[in-house]
Amino acid sequence: MNENFKFQTSFTVRIGDINYGGHMGNDKFLLLFQDARIRFLATKGFSEANIGDQIGLIMNEAYIRYQAEVFLGDELSVGVKITELADIRFKFEYEVERISDKKIVAAGFTGMVAFNYEKRKIAKIPEVFKAVIENF
Repeated sequence: MNENFKFQTSFTVRIGDINYGGHMGNDKFLLLFQDARIRFLATKGFSEANIGDQIGLIMNEAYIRYQAEVFLGDELSVGVKITELADIRFKFEYEVERISDKKIVAAGFTGMVAFNYEKRKIAKIPEVFKAVIENF
């Protein structure tokens, strides 16, 4: 895995992740990204619902590049990092590696926007979140 991914977490591919083609379904990668993102945020004391000042996150774009098939029982390592941190938005980037052969099986990103769910409006990213991420 690329050394720029300082946070990594692992997952085992389950039967519900497998599609009619006998490999992991394309839709399951977004769930994998979300699970990894939630774990990453938790290590920093945040959640998708609160990145500080009661501001949460909402996704405004997603991209996945599939590079190899993934099968039932495969152990995967997912790297997560934040890039393009700005006033109201940033990107989570992901790299998914099959642990057994160190093959990168997928990579992608999700564009995230700071969102005040109470007011139902886009918000500025809280300074506390920016400080933690910039130090990471």
